[in-house]
Formats: sequence, C-alpha cells, structure tokens
Amino acid sequence: MKHAFSKYATYLNDLNDKRERVVKASRDITMNSKKVIFQVHRISKHNKDEVLEKAEKDLAAVMDQYISRLVKELQGTDFWKLRRAYSPGVQEYVEAATFCNFCKTGALLNLDEINASLQTLSDPSVEPLQINVLDYLLGLADLTGELMRLAIGRISDGELEYAQKICTFVREIYRELLLIAPKMEDSSDMKSKMDTMLQSVMKIENACFSVRVRGSEYIPFLGSEDTSFSWLGASNAE
Repeated sequence: MKHAFSKYATYLNDLNDKRERVVKASRDITMNSKKVIFQVHRISKHNKDEVLEKAEKDLAAVMDQYISRLVKELQGTDFWKLRRAYSPGVQEYVEAATFCNFCKTGALLNLDEINASLQTLSDPSVEPLQINVLDYLLGLADLTGELMRLAIGRISDGELEYAQKICTFVREIYRELLLIAPKMEDSSDMKSKMDTMLQSVMKIENACFSVRVRGSEYIPFLGSEDTSFSWLGASNAE
C-alpha cells in the first residue's frame, strides 16, 4: 500500500510541476500575442502591407518560440486535464491570428486552418495538440473587441467603407455565436463575452451611423487634410 501511494504522490507532483510550466508558457503566449495585436492596430491606408508583414513575422515567432514549448510540454500526455492552465494563452493566440488574417484577407481564419498550422510542431508519433472548439470560440469572441477598436480608428482616418465592412463582419460573428452559446457546456465565460460583444457591435454601428447621417454637419471632409471647413457646417469666420 505504501508503495502504491508513493506512486500516486509522484504522479501528482509531476502533474503539478507540469501545470506550472504550462501556465508559464501560456503567459508568454498571451503577452506576445498581445504585441501582435498592438502591431496590427498601427495599420492605416498608407502602411497596410508594411504593418501586416511585421505582424505576420511576430505571429510566426509566437508559434515557433512559445506555442512550440507548450506543445512539447503537453505531447504524449492527457492534455485535456491541463486545459485550464493553457486556455488563456491559446485564446489570445486565436484572437491575434484571426485579427491579423481579417486585416489581410477580410475573411475569418477557421479552426481547421489554425490547427493545421500547429501540426508541424508536434511529433508525428504521438497525438498532436489541437486547439479545441471552446477555446477557438472564446478567442473569436475577444476578436470582436479588437475589431471594434479598429473600426473606430478607421473612421477617424476617413475609411468609412472599411469600418462598415468590419461592422458587418462583427455582426455575423455575434449572430452565429448567439446561436451556439446556449449549447456550450462550459458557457459561463462565453456568456460574459457575449454581453461585451453586443456592446462592441453597438459601438461600431453607432459610430458608422453618426458619420453617415450627421457627418456633413461637423466632418464633411473626414480623413482629409483640408481645414477650410467649419465644425458646424458653416463657412469659417474671418
């Protein structure tokens, strides 16, 4: 009996040590994925290609340096037991990857595409680490907040059509997640994110509406360098 419980203690100690390493790897993924997101937010109509090229390189570095470390820790183990330890980092990576892809292609990067990119990090002889549907959807929910910030920034630069495209895209994500969220077993996180997502949709809609309907009153040349207009639509007084 003593020998058996000694084995159990060793197993639990090893699992706890592994969990600590996985948490550290997840934090590194989170921190560096946020840097990719900040890089993408520097985008404008004048530097799009340059900014996205840098963001893609940084995203590749996150995979090669940090996600690869997570994969090595979890390879050959029951990684579902440690999902809570690495879930935040995976969600942030999904957010960064989908954000970068949308700005480049205008389309959604799906789960199969993300998991296919992780295949090269795994040993072919063992079960590969795959991002699960729940973490993907939670990361996608966070994406809408970044798209809201991007849309507001594009409006300030005079790119109203691009902001409206973002608005349509975010609406579609919200609508689809609204149908899926009630069916999720662990839906507490998603419920709070859905509330935040609705606020993001409304902010984009209100901003686009205000500029479209009332823009001529105070910003008739939005995005231009012409300062010869007045804020109230009347000619400037001498």
